Amino acid sequence: MVVRAYEEKDLDAMIAIWNEVVEDGIAFPQEECLTRETGAEFFAEQTYSAVAVDEDTQEVCGLYILHPNNIGRCGHICNASYAVKGRQRGLHVGEKLVTDCLAQGRVHGFRILQFNAVVASNIHARHLYERLGFVQLGVIPKGFRMKDGHYEDICPYYHEL
Repeated sequence: MVVRAYEEKDLDAMIAIWNEVVEDGIAFPQEECLTRETGAEFFAEQTYSAVAVDEDTQEVCGLYILHPNNIGRCGHICNASYAVKGRQRGLHVGEKLVTDCLAQGRVHGFRILQFNAVVASNIHARHLYERLGFVQLGVIPKGFRMKDGHYEDICPYYHEL
């Protein structure tokens, strides 16, 4: 598995993976799926967009986006989102994505990576972040509306770069 900057040829796979997470409705705040046009624009406007690719098959297995979390005096804080293809989950693709993202955050001049809204029930992501040195900042009660309409707590995290 190699993690690299995305290329135009990756867009269809990236959009499909992103939309799978959006449609699941349990992790991303977005409710609208990307089209080819909106997806190309979305991934291009990020500070950095990357894909995890199986070196043998060249299949895109996951992706991440990295961008500022805020502006001005808080512009040194970045934010990221990760998506792994459903049938590739549990194979450490996410770990490779997060590890690369931490390095890219430094390369792009950020000093802190902050996650604003990790859904409390997303235990696999939370365990990964904590294993990689992220610190939980607290809990925001009922901060995320799940696809079925009920609300779950969210946990902000940060990692100094």
